[in-house]
Amino acid sequence: MDPSPHPLSQFVLKMHSRCDLACDHCYVFEHADQSWRGRPTVISGAVLDIAARRIADHARTHRLDTVHVVLHGGEPLLAGRERLRLAAQGLHTALSGVCALDLRIHTNGVTLDEKFCDLFAEFDIKVGVSLDGDRAANDLHRRYRNGRSSHAQVLRAIDLLNSPRYRHLFAGLLCTVDLRNDPVTVYDALARLAPPRIDFLLPHATWDEPPARPADSTSTAPYGDWLLRVHDRWTAAGRPMGVRVLDSVLRTLRGASSLTESLGLAPVELAVIETDGALEQADSLKTAYDGAPGTGMHVTTHSLDEMAVHPGIVARQQGLDGLCETCRDCPVVRSCGGGLYAHRYRSGSDAGGFMNPSVYCADLKQLITGIRDREAQKTPMPQLPLDDTHLDELATGFGGAEAVELLARHELTVNRELLAAVWHESAHSATGTAAWEALAVLDAEAPESVDAVLAHPYLRPWAQRALRGDGEAGRIAMRGVAELAAAALVRAGREGTVTVPTGAGVLRLPTLGAFVVGDATLAQVTGGADEGFTVRVGERTHTVGRKSGADPAWRARHRFELPGWAVALEDTDPWRDAHGYPVRARLSPAAAEDWRGQLAAAWEWIQHELPAYAPGLAAGLSVVTPLRESPTGADISSAARDAFGAVGIARPDTPQTLACLLVHEFQHVKLGAVLDLMDLYDPTCEQLFYAPWRPDPRPLEGLLQGTYAHIAVVDYWRARRRTADGAEAHEAEVRFARWREQTAEAVDTLVGSGALTELGGRFVAAMGETVSSRLTDPVLPDALINARRTAADHKGRTAPEAG
Repeated sequence: MDPSPHPLSQFVLKMHSRCDLACDHCYVFEHADQSWRGRPTVISGAVLDIAARRIADHARTHRLDTVHVVLHGGEPLLAGRERLRLAAQGLHTALSGVCALDLRIHTNGVTLDEKFCDLFAEFDIKVGVSLDGDRAANDLHRRYRNGRSSHAQVLRAIDLLNSPRYRHLFAGLLCTVDLRNDPVTVYDALARLAPPRIDFLLPHATWDEPPARPADSTSTAPYGDWLLRVHDRWTAAGRPMGVRVLDSVLRTLRGASSLTESLGLAPVELAVIETDGALEQADSLKTAYDGAPGTGMHVTTHSLDEMAVHPGIVARQQGLDGLCETCRDCPVVRSCGGGLYAHRYRSGSDAGGFMNPSVYCADLKQLITGIRDREAQKTPMPQLPLDDTHLDELATGFGGAEAVELLARHELTVNRELLAAVWHESAHSATGTAAWEALAVLDAEAPESVDAVLAHPYLRPWAQRALRGDGEAGRIAMRGVAELAAAALVRAGREGTVTVPTGAGVLRLPTLGAFVVGDATLAQVTGGADEGFTVRVGERTHTVGRKSGADPAWRARHRFELPGWAVALEDTDPWRDAHGYPVRARLSPAAAEDWRGQLAAAWEWIQHELPAYAPGLAAGLSVVTPLRESPTGADISSAARDAFGAVGIARPDTPQTLACLLVHEFQHVKLGAVLDLMDLYDPTCEQLFYAPWRPDPRPLEGLLQGTYAHIAVVDYWRARRRTADGAEAHEAEVRFARWREQTAEAVDTLVGSGALTELGGRFVAAMGETVSSRLTDPVLPDALINARRTAADHKGRTAPEAG
């Protein structure tokens, strides 16, 4: 049999054929196809084994880079941890050395717990959760069989996924549209949960069983109108997360591919493996007629190559030729693509009943033209604060003090906007209102002091938490506003008093330090006292200033004035825990002094050996947050995407290593600020790419960030081989040889991704010129051999078929 020109790359693996909820809009149990009744409840180990081998064989035959598998149901968690483990192990084993595996699970979330999440973390299984909005919206459909609401259990699951331990597993929320629910209320309820993506789904329907439409509605496209209201709310909020249907429309309007099979003309490459091993088409076909998804094939007797050429699969891979005449003549067909295949069904019509427009035709046209017109009416972007000269400096991997200062000014503007958003979105207490008014006065009279406080790297993590809108957000918001006002008052040296609510026994003064207040819930900060300030807690007044003695309750931030660089060690701010690693507790004076000495030595080394990096680093890196050391002695460092001006580092053994970590992480800081200013790549690109410095494939931004950072790593080892002796010099030679070639390879991958914007292409080209200039340095032959052997081994273990 001739292989399909469109091999299958997406698989739905049915783990369990029953569900613990009784959602009345479920296409598996409530629509025309009722084949679930005759299927095994749980998939067997034998079916899992042959399914994994079939998928691997198909991937090997067609040289696929990545296979996408979703563990599904019914409710897949009902299969239990051991059966899910068996599925994950089997897939990883079968695909090892063949291609990358993108493994996900879609669940209603009601039984999700830490043990499940630990299993998912072990196998990097991303988790999508179904939720239709707030409780009222969710309760319209997603209830237990006895009518009890599932909403609280789902929110508990999402809170678990949002915890730092499991946040990397959270894939997003899936919400089925119901016109009875207000779209803005639904969107806001979902957005407050901070999902990485929201997927709004039209309820499955056909021309025989059309979707519900309000009898009193005057709209001819109520579902299109509903989604447009979501689009407008999402856009007004700054598009803080991906929304699959809206991103897909935006992509297809630009000529790119869709992110969903329900839009666009890209071929569908999906197969379903049922609990009994039957090979079926997409589950959405269950809404058409009984038996619609069936193929008559079984995983034990048919290959996936045979499945790929089944007429039902081929019918969804023909682009325009697979659509009816009405669709082919439509001006938005390249975005709409005829809509979801199942939604075209009408009994008694041609081509098996699917050669029709979508039953949502008017709604899809309304949505697409509405978004198109809104995009066309957008006002031009304001002039960027970076001119071409500064941008080109940064693109080379360096960037002088002026360019970095411009980035810092823009980040300050972003922080100011976030602060305003916190104020406007939060309920105001009397204490918070007084603090806001004090901050406004200081902003007029001592703006440089306010700017210094608002530029604090950990303002943004606080603001983002305050904007989540949950039960704690209001208190966090008002406390933070008061803390900022008090810190600005102290920095300005102005007389006045700010009352600050305290939390966890600490009064936080951003950029200055923290005060231990015990059980007190309020503290009064008064400025202008003896060139310092006073803090009144209960009946006791503490004075902090140059002319007063040291108060044991005051924990000043350690600040060091090194030659040409002022840097602070941040070990007091509770929001510093943003780097993905545990932070160190308050440093002792001796430990802080050890840090000062090593920072001074590292800075001196950077100035002498990496002078191109020194001016930008001095202009933009103001905070180093000490991280907890690794028990294995491995170097640990991190730059948080939302903490401009700070890096987290576990203090290494040598100043040279600290120098490497500083320049490496500050590359991420710079590039993050550039990405806040401009689009260098298509943000909807979901492809994963081989990264030479990672054990797993990376999304495009991750590869871009890593490549930019490794320009500094290349230059560090280039300098180390000049300054080291003996074995250390040889090791530096090997690492220089390896990283210059692999960073050049990563640049080529970025260029070939097809997802860079015009500006991004220019930026990456300049990065490539810097790396290419390092390729001309002579390297000892044995070092080059060792470097290439190490690189080949890494690539062979990580992504042997990927580029």
